[in-house]
Amino acid sequence: MATWLEKWTPEDTGFWETEGSRIAWRTLVVTTLTLTVSFATWFMMSAIVVRMPAIGFNFTPNQLFWLAAMPGLAGGTLRIVHTFLLPIVGTRHIVTVATLLKLIPCIGIGLAVMDPNTPYWVFLVLAFTVGFGGGDFSSFMPSTSVFFPKRLQGTALGIQAGIGNFGVSLTQFLTPLVISVGVAGSTQTLQKLDQTKQVISSSNVWLQNAAFIYVPLLIIFAILAWLLLRSVPITASFREQLDIFKDKHTWFCTITYMMTFGGFSGLSAVFPLLIATLYGKFPNAPDPLVYAFYGPLIGSASRIVFGFVADRVGGAILTQICGLAKIAVYIAMIALGLFTPTSMDQFPMFVGLILALFFFTGMGNAGTFRQYPIIFGANPRQAAGVIGWTAAIAAYGPFIFSVSIGAVTAAFGNALPFVYVLIAFFAFATAINWWYYTRKNCERPS
Repeated sequence: MATWLEKWTPEDTGFWETEGSRIAWRTLVVTTLTLTVSFATWFMMSAIVVRMPAIGFNFTPNQLFWLAAMPGLAGGTLRIVHTFLLPIVGTRHIVTVATLLKLIPCIGIGLAVMDPNTPYWVFLVLAFTVGFGGGDFSSFMPSTSVFFPKRLQGTALGIQAGIGNFGVSLTQFLTPLVISVGVAGSTQTLQKLDQTKQVISSSNVWLQNAAFIYVPLLIIFAILAWLLLRSVPITASFREQLDIFKDKHTWFCTITYMMTFGGFSGLSAVFPLLIATLYGKFPNAPDPLVYAFYGPLIGSASRIVFGFVADRVGGAILTQICGLAKIAVYIAMIALGLFTPTSMDQFPMFVGLILALFFFTGMGNAGTFRQYPIIFGANPRQAAGVIGWTAAIAAYGPFIFSVSIGAVTAAFGNALPFVYVLIAFFAFATAINWWYYTRKNCERPS
């Protein structure tokens, strides 16, 4: 079967009802399932690193934050590449090849964690290849935007991004379960220590399962992608696609999406390590992975729900609410001393407010992705390019959060200086969204 569709006019009601709808929804199902696994592999290091010290890896907290950061660095960089791929190679080839590439980190990390003598630099390299899973978003989502008519783009993009984001929760939920079952490879002994570094309990685990579990899924989805997907005939050279950078709104949208998805991906990457770093010093310290998956789960569900809402009320107002709410939550966390805890009594409030951040971030993610096709509505190819570009820059969230929190904590003893900068940035992004997209008589209401 041919890779390229001969005709694609989703705004034509007759074409949509007789042919387009079936192809578009089939494409959405396949790419969304594949994107979910992409997110799961992209964030698997955030779940693995919290277990590594307990099985014998002698890495410092800052080194562990760097391992959690590398997938974000690679994911953001690879998303820049993915931004320009859709008009050049099409949906079918992008999804198939990108899915197969993720076999490299999944097999590599699975082998590496079986030996506690594996050098740190090897994990850095492998953690960088985990970014293959992060790059996909900037070609998968633009692809979806060109398959659907404008009236359904908020819904379609909300479904795909929301369900895809569930991959973050999936990896943090599955990891504690799968590592307790012996399937393949050597066994590690996981030791739980008290405050004096004395062993108080131990158990057998197979940490490699946290990476190996995705190998069969990736193979299956790559085959499905090749058999079921086709490509919309939107073509443009790399040079032609650079025209999006001449529009100031490309840069404004980049800032607002950095606030929403950058905040989601960054917080998802550091949530387990934040729990371990802030509250791991107390007696009866919590297991980070018991709580970590709830955040991305709530953020993903929120994104799906508000995708439907955005189609009805517009995206700009949801982005505005997101920005104001996140600023308020971070200020409340500072006022309550949750980033400098003195006892476990503060932990429930810490988790509750972090989950609130995820909820409002999901709302903002839905709002922004409804905005961009409207802001650049005169040119669907440009709208798709802006979606890919903004997603690429926002994918640096895990890198920025992980490296900054690790460095700031090492220098100041806590993460408060980073939080202050974060609040200032959110205020700036919210002001841009208000001035250009939300207020009465704004330049591009969306």
